[in-house]
Amino acid sequence: MEKNLKRKAVRRPIARIAALAAALALGCGVGAPALWAQDDPRTMQFEPVQFTPPEPERVVLENGLIVYLLEDHELPLVTITATIQTGAWLDPSDQVGLAGLTGATMRTGGTARMSAEQVDQELEQLAAAVSVSIGTESGSAMLDVLKKDLPRGLRIFADVLMTPAFDPSRIELAKLQAIEGIRRRQDQPQSIAGREFAKLIYGANHPFARESSVASVTGVTRDDVRAFHARTVHPNGIILGVTGDFEKGPMLAALRETFGAWPKGAVPKIDLPTVQAEPVREGKRLVRVIGKGSQQTHLRAGHLSIKESDSDYPALSLLNDILGGGGFRSRLFQDVRTKQGLAYSVGSSLRAGVREQGVWGMRAETKLASTQEVVSRLVANMERLQQEPVTDRELAEAKEAFVNSFVFSFTSASSIVSRLIGLEYDGLPKDFLQQTRDKVVKLTKDDLLQVARKHLHPEQLRILAVGQANALPQVLSGFGEVKEIKLPPEG
Repeated sequence: MEKNLKRKAVRRPIARIAALAAALALGCGVGAPALWAQDDPRTMQFEPVQFTPPEPERVVLENGLIVYLLEDHELPLVTITATIQTGAWLDPSDQVGLAGLTGATMRTGGTARMSAEQVDQELEQLAAAVSVSIGTESGSAMLDVLKKDLPRGLRIFADVLMTPAFDPSRIELAKLQAIEGIRRRQDQPQSIAGREFAKLIYGANHPFARESSVASVTGVTRDDVRAFHARTVHPNGIILGVTGDFEKGPMLAALRETFGAWPKGAVPKIDLPTVQAEPVREGKRLVRVIGKGSQQTHLRAGHLSIKESDSDYPALSLLNDILGGGGFRSRLFQDVRTKQGLAYSVGSSLRAGVREQGVWGMRAETKLASTQEVVSRLVANMERLQQEPVTDRELAEAKEAFVNSFVFSFTSASSIVSRLIGLEYDGLPKDFLQQTRDKVVKLTKDDLLQVARKHLHPEQLRILAVGQANALPQVLSGFGEVKEIKLPPEG
């Protein structure tokens, strides 16, 4: 009898699974709802994600170089990053592209100790990687190297930062590559839409929107590149992030030995010009069209928004998630794509500024015949956020997405250090993400409604359409004052 009881006990879970499978297969039956209700993921409840990331150590060297260190001994690898207080915002108006060329040739142009070819060969032998780039508001560099090769890799990395040689042939190669990119700039309609929309928002001469040209790149000389580096790259304007398989004491000793003799310099203070975009007239949205031989219309619509430090940033982030940033569940996706079938790609974004206003924007790609309707739906969904509270479900899902995504900012030692470096560089507190998460949890539907009425301005939208220029002005005339933008042949 005991053996029979054991057999029955084993059979019970199997029988239960079989019954559930049968009920699901039939789609009906007495047992189906009861069985399914116990395992329905839509009814499951979970506690909020709680996560405390490890704390890197912050050290400032005697010459002002800031270092964040976080050990991770899982693999015999070391990664060192550098965030540099420089940027393309320093480019002279007739030499736009200078900063980018400087960053590229810091890596490719050799150093005072080694030729460009020797640097390439040494890194290849070490299976190491060194990269450098300079963007609009900052520069960045990175070393990836095996632990056993760290002394040699660190020496090359430091030389690239401190004493780049800027080989003339590598500078000319970088210029040719940049010019080729300029000449191919008008190939992709979506790229045109992104660049021209930035000009519409910030003005064509703002660092966030201005573009290099064949003339501005051609005019850059080796002396210009060397002077830019000498003027803007200093140890007291750099934050290093060190992660991987190392010990703190020996690492700090190596960094002091390598960078210690590098003298301080006059670090340029980031000072962006004021936005000087074309104003939107009262009651008239600004609408611009660009002709491109495409069967689709690439749409952008938006306006200037808030800084990340603004107290309304958490609420506006949730509003963006609900409107179009939340993927398949967002209102724009459900309305424009799923219900209306008007666009394959549609959504919204919030790029909160740090030293300047950010941008609230919407985007879509659709046929010419449905362009007018899509723009109407974009505007209507934006206005709806101001007219009525979001639903309980929308608020809960947006909060859950925001809170759960917090964990993914700390998935590795390098991501933890990178996040802290970014916050320090931007002048934000190191617990900024935790503060924002805590504020998000407390938000109500009324909070979001008030923020939508304060920060969303459907009547002040700047709308850009890239497509058939001969038809778009008439299609979009009901949304504001329409003008065509003529693109130069080389971009």
